[in-house]
Amino acid sequence: MSVNAKLLHHHCHTFHRRPSFLQSRNLRLKDPIVAAAYSRQNCSHFSGLRLSTFLSHLGSGGLCRLPLISKCAPDNSSPESFKHEIESPKIEEEVPLVTILKGANSFLPQVVLASTILALLYPPSFSWFTNRYYAPALGFLMFAVGVNSSEKDFLEAFRRPAAISAGYIGQFVVKPLLGYLFGTISITILGLPTPLAVGIMLTSCVSGAQLSNYATFLTDPEMAPLSIVMTSLSTATAVFVTPFLSLLLIGTKLPVDVKGMVSNILQIVVTPIATGLLLNRFFPKICSAIRPFLPPLSVFVTALCVGAPLAINVQSVMSPSGISVLLLVIAFHLSAFIAGYSLTGLVFRDQPDVKPLQRTLSYETGMQSSLLGLALANKFFQDPLVSIPPAISTVIMSLMGFSLVMLWARRKESAV
Repeated sequence: MSVNAKLLHHHCHTFHRRPSFLQSRNLRLKDPIVAAAYSRQNCSHFSGLRLSTFLSHLGSGGLCRLPLISKCAPDNSSPESFKHEIESPKIEEEVPLVTILKGANSFLPQVVLASTILALLYPPSFSWFTNRYYAPALGFLMFAVGVNSSEKDFLEAFRRPAAISAGYIGQFVVKPLLGYLFGTISITILGLPTPLAVGIMLTSCVSGAQLSNYATFLTDPEMAPLSIVMTSLSTATAVFVTPFLSLLLIGTKLPVDVKGMVSNILQIVVTPIATGLLLNRFFPKICSAIRPFLPPLSVFVTALCVGAPLAINVQSVMSPSGISVLLLVIAFHLSAFIAGYSLTGLVFRDQPDVKPLQRTLSYETGMQSSLLGLALANKFFQDPLVSIPPAISTVIMSLMGFSLVMLWARRKESAV
């Protein structure tokens, strides 16, 4: 018998008071193998917290908890003598399916990148997902947020008017200024055609993107209601603000469909979230049943929302001016993300939740409804070059946003 086994066997023998314990049952264990089996069986009864606490007094000495438990029986005992003994607990437990489903969100950045590459290499894989499917898809993402939220969360969000105002300023003041800056750079420094500069400015004038709400939900779930309130407010007022900004920056007044905007808000934001909240309030068992399946479905829907605009507008993206516009759009969104994060840190530096608020306003400032800009470009501008920047923006703002999701989620995990 090894030294470790002898030591443990001695303590197990003392701990169980084996002589009186066996005599009380009139057991005669003369056979040493049978006695060893019985000793091991009794040791297993104390293999939980009590035995582990007891073993902690044995000192380190190269002894670890699990090997000690397995050494309660003598080394020279036969395997056949333990056929009917109680099995020791399993060291490794299988990961349940529910845990795997809930962890699907961690693969979102990789899925978004894969969908982008697939859309470029084989556009028909996503081109079937036309604009008529986009509103229901975003509505599903908002439903997933609603199921994981409560009405109290939204009431708390409305109690933060300063944060809501900051998100609005980032969307309709900071971003249009950046759009005008990069639009001017495209003409004066890069010598690009004026319609491309118009497309960049037009992209900066539209409302916030619903994907920013989902990105916030993945990074800081407690901030998702605040993000939804910000996006809803910018979308509701875009019917007046976007035409004004387009006239101010571009010199062209764009009539926006007020009825269509209101219908868009109801379909994509209000109705799905309200449905999720009501379901969570009155039918919690149903929510518990469907909640594990929402993350993988949300990842799949997000991949479609990213790959489809790129596949449909791949010719514009791959045009001769596409690379220059791509770099400008990347610089535009990167500046917007940084501005939203840094300015929030300055204004709300005394808030206890300044970091989550910075991430939330960074998403709100860096991501906007580029599809609305693309629709306005196709409808009110005859030059097809105007539609290239918003078409590229639909992909870039999603890729950059969900890359930040991956980055900030890892930082939060490492900080815990």
